[in-house]
Amino acid sequence: MNLKHTHNIYFIGIGGMGMSALARYFAMNGKNVAGFDKVQTKITDSLQEIGVRIHFQDSVNLISDEFKDSAKALIVYTPAIPENHLELSYFKSNGFNVMKRAEVLGKITENTICLAVAGTHGKTTTSAILGHILKESSVNATSFLGGISENYNSNLILGGTEISVVEADEFDRSFLKLSPNIACVTSMDADHLDIYGQASALEDSFKEFADKVSDTLIVCKGLPLKGLTYAVDEKADYYADNIKIKNGVYIFDVKTPTEIITNVEFNLPGKHNVLNAVAALAMANNYGVSLQSIAKALLSFKGVQRRFSYKIKTDSLVLIDDYAHHPTEINAVVSSVREMYPNQKVLAVFQPHLFSRTRDFADDFAKSLSQFDELILLDIYPARELPIKGITSEWLLNKINMENKRLSAKEDLLENVKKSKAVVKVMIGAGDIGELVMDIKEGLENEN
Repeated sequence: MNLKHTHNIYFIGIGGMGMSALARYFAMNGKNVAGFDKVQTKITDSLQEIGVRIHFQDSVNLISDEFKDSAKALIVYTPAIPENHLELSYFKSNGFNVMKRAEVLGKITENTICLAVAGTHGKTTTSAILGHILKESSVNATSFLGGISENYNSNLILGGTEISVVEADEFDRSFLKLSPNIACVTSMDADHLDIYGQASALEDSFKEFADKVSDTLIVCKGLPLKGLTYAVDEKADYYADNIKIKNGVYIFDVKTPTEIITNVEFNLPGKHNVLNAVAALAMANNYGVSLQSIAKALLSFKGVQRRFSYKIKTDSLVLIDDYAHHPTEINAVVSSVREMYPNQKVLAVFQPHLFSRTRDFADDFAKSLSQFDELILLDIYPARELPIKGITSEWLLNKINMENKRLSAKEDLLENVKKSKAVVKVMIGAGDIGELVMDIKEGLENEN
């Protein structure tokens, strides 16, 4: 499939974060784009605003005729779509060119200088920082992001077709479809065991990805991969030290194999985000961007939506929204919130994501969630899975060592949140909890 010669592109699951970035990319480059998603969201609304036609019922009859010519249409789908999906089944059984999102992204990277960010945690923020650095440094790259950049209010930073920044997603081994020139690996914690079975298989997949990197591999110090290393508060090829916090802003020095830059300023909370910034700095610097240009860009980086995003920030009330859905990510949220608000009680509202992940990491979830002062637990968000007998939020709640903990239905959540006296309230999870945040925000603001 030659993407340059393909005009009609149809997306099944077009509202997904990675899918919508691709759809936007093709639409902005003059392709005829349409698609299906089961739910109308802000993302689908934004695509419709640039002329992408979307319907929300799984029906072959709703697909426009120009996408029913197998010789002229490319069909893109996400692994989250079930095999019995009517539209997907129609295309597969009628000789269409049907590709997974990762395969299409791989085709794009084949013909670009590709900067790829891999890792079980941190890749969305790191790739967003990297995309912003390149944009601010007049490097004409196109960046495909796994979250909405606050700077661009988009998951796509549109540039030219010669350089790409991509998230190298380990789910379903998608990152093995890419052709990375410069890459980094931020972390390799066990995850997606519903796909990999065991942690060693996940590690093997990362090693296979590392072998695909043609020029430079950059890895977080301590990972079992060979490449340039980066770190915070310990020596590596690239590392940040002399870290200070002043008025909520991190100030630090960065030492590289050849240079030192002092007093770099960065506005995102948490040392894990300083680590992400150093990873992005190392990648951009290896591409050829000067440290001075990188530091200037870091100062203006505003973050990624649902990554420690402040929804309310006053002296008497703080509401934070975060995508954390793995124990390691929850630990990072705890560390950040304790660092920013050391003397305040903290309420966490958590929606577990996937029955299998809840089962596989139950004890680790219990430990990480027990670090908050209060907890409200929503039902497990199933995503692509069917329920697993015995794996429930009540089962998880019983493992958590905390007095002030409770289950809540979504419709009761606002009232339960209002009952908490905690000044700092954190809503975390990768399911549809993000869609509840604005209702909670408005309810809390109306009360005060």
